[in-house]
Amino acid sequence: MPDGVLLPLSYYLLLVAGLAGCVYLFLTFKEELRKREIRWTRRNQGLEETIRAMQADVDGLRGRLREAEERAGMLVPPAPPRSGLNLSKRTQALRMFARGETPEHIAAALSLPEGEVELLLKVQRMLVEQQAQNS
Repeated sequence: MPDGVLLPLSYYLLLVAGLAGCVYLFLTFKEELRKREIRWTRRNQGLEETIRAMQADVDGLRGRLREAEERAGMLVPPAPPRSGLNLSKRTQALRMFARGETPEHIAAALSLPEGEVELLLKVQRMLVEQQAQNS
């Protein structure tokens, strides 16, 4: 065969091979896309099931919360705690503080709220300072 015939034939063969390669890549790409779509569809279904289950759990918890609020509304509120700081406890608290005990320990030992003990100690310090200034 003369070179004039082989040269165009080789171009056509290369062109056909290139087109066949492109078609092959296109088809494999389409197949990969289909597989990924199936994978994503399954994953979305799983997520949707999880979301539905969580919504059911939240609805159940809302119902339980409503029931608890209704029960709590029926209860009588507790009486406010009365101050247990009478004269003897006040004296005891001041003596304990003078011995170097902390307000937390004093409150626990005398069964008093810590805030009341701290207030008593602040008032006592102010009185001592005022007497020192007047003297």
